[in-house]
Formats: sequence, structure tokens, C-alpha cells
Amino acid sequence: MKPAHTGLAVLVAALWGVNFVVIDIGLAHFPPLLFCALRFLLAALPAIFFVGRPRVAWRWVVGVGLALGVGKFGLLFVGINAGMPAGLSSLVLQVQSVFTAVIAFAFLRERPGRVRVLGMAVALAGIAVAAVDEGGSGPMGAFALVLVAAVFWGVSNVLTRKASPEAPFAFMVWSSAVPVLPLLALSLVFEGPDRDAEALSSLDLPGAGAILYVALVTTLFGFTAWSGLLRRYDASRVAPYSLLVPVFGMSSATLFLGEQVSALQWCAGALLVAGVALTSRSPSPTPRGSAPDPAAQSPQGLDLVCPAQRLALTRPDEQEAMRPR
Repeated sequence: MKPAHTGLAVLVAALWGVNFVVIDIGLAHFPPLLFCALRFLLAALPAIFFVGRPRVAWRWVVGVGLALGVGKFGLLFVGINAGMPAGLSSLVLQVQSVFTAVIAFAFLRERPGRVRVLGMAVALAGIAVAAVDEGGSGPMGAFALVLVAAVFWGVSNVLTRKASPEAPFAFMVWSSAVPVLPLLALSLVFEGPDRDAEALSSLDLPGAGAILYVALVTTLFGFTAWSGLLRRYDASRVAPYSLLVPVFGMSSATLFLGEQVSALQWCAGALLVAGVALTSRSPSPTPRGSAPDPAAQSPQGLDLVCPAQRLALTRPDEQEAMRPR
């Protein structure tokens, strides 16, 4: 990659890592479900009026929107609000690549190779170490919520892979519109209209800045920059930079929020990053004359991108190879 493009990849990873700190700041001003709804509302509007409807079946738009918006981000915001450290959340979410591989095997019959199975085992060992540490120092319920959020991220990855949108930016914008009303309804039921009204009426500069950051910087700018890199380079060259996300997430949480990283968390981080790197490893080229591996036709490593959530950012020729027959 050119130095400028390498710098852009690192910048996007840094913005996505700092995003967890911004989420923590935003949760001091908004109830989690309302904050999540506002994030997707701003990501969808007004962009939805300027991009065409994605040329995919509505079930994929709705499915990804619900899995990503309500399942992944809704649970993530609730988990952080319940006491899950922002830095540790940025790390635990990376296990989504393991869940993506498992779900893809179950529903798309994409067989993981031995190296990926090893990577999944290493990553799960990292989750176990993080769970032991969190169980002794923090609420396990919040940890479980973030872990389930990673499962929903895996679901959205597989649904997006199945949809294979030709216009990923439009697909993201329209998918962002889907969870707004469900999140608002859940907020009214579980957080209460009085609490929501109070948060909106007392909107201040930090609260508005948090919404703008999570919606515009990490979603629209981050997604656009990342998709541009993936159009220029193979996914296997770009995706590894997303492994920097928890590095920036944990370091920025320590710097700005005063979160302390224990020895067990460092150990968990090393295992998770190593496991995710193995899980997202590109397969070896298929020998001439042999049948192609269906799993090899999917973009490897894209399961790591966040928070645009791996929106099948592939070149047109790769999209055609992935499209269901």
C-alpha cells in the first residue's frame, strides 16, 4: 500500500478505536437505547434522500439493519452503560470474526480451514481469560451483553455477505434507517418517555458532539475511507489494519477515561488479536485444475471492519463471484 493509504487505514482504525470512548461519553448524556437510535437516525438522514435504494431484496436490508442496529449496537451501548469498560468492549467485540465463521459454516456451508479453526480456538481462549478477569472485577452481565453483541455482528456479516450489495454505501445508509423506530420503541418501554425527554431537552455540546462523532465520523467517513481502500487493494492487505482498533480503543480509554488495563486483560488482548488474525487469514491460492473452495470466494478479513460492520466492500468482480446462483 502507498504510504498515504497506509496512513488512512491507521487513521480509520484510530477513529474506530476512539469511538468506544465517545460512546462512553455519550452515555453520560443519553439513555443507551435512545443514544443508539439517534446515532442511526443521523447516519441515515439526510443521506437516504441522496442515495438510491440498494438493489437487493428488502429482507437483507431489514435483516442487517435489525441485527446490526438493534442487536449489535443496542446491546453494546446497554452493556457499556451497565458497566462494561469501553476499552475492554473494543477488544471483546473482535471475537465477532469467530462467530461470523461459525455462522457462515452453519448457513452458507463455508468450511473454515485448519488455520482458521486454530485461530477460533485461540480467540475463544482470549475471551475466557477476559471473562475470568471481568468476573473478578466487574459485572459479568455487562460482559455477556457485549459478547452477545459480537454474535449479532457475526449475523449481520453473514446476511450482508448473502446480500452482496452492489452499492455498499447506499446499503449502509438504508440499513441504518431500519433500527431507528425499533430502538425508539424499546427506549420508550425500558427507559421511559420522561427520561428520553429530559435527555433531549438538556442536549449540550458534548452530547451533540458524541452523536455527530458516532454517526458521521466513525460510520460515514470511516466507511467511505475503508471502502475506498478495499477498492484499491485486496481485502487481505487492508483488513489486518482493523486489528489496531482494540489497541486504540484500550489506549484511548486509559488516556481519556482513566481505565486501568490489568495483566489478564493484556493477555486476553494478545490471544484475541492473534486468534482474529488467524481467523481472517487469506486462504492459499487454489491450484490450477482444482475446484474452487466456496469459502475462498468470499472477501477474507472483511468481518473485522467496524462500525460500518463489514458491508461486503468488495470490487465488482468479487461481488459477482460471491452472488448466489
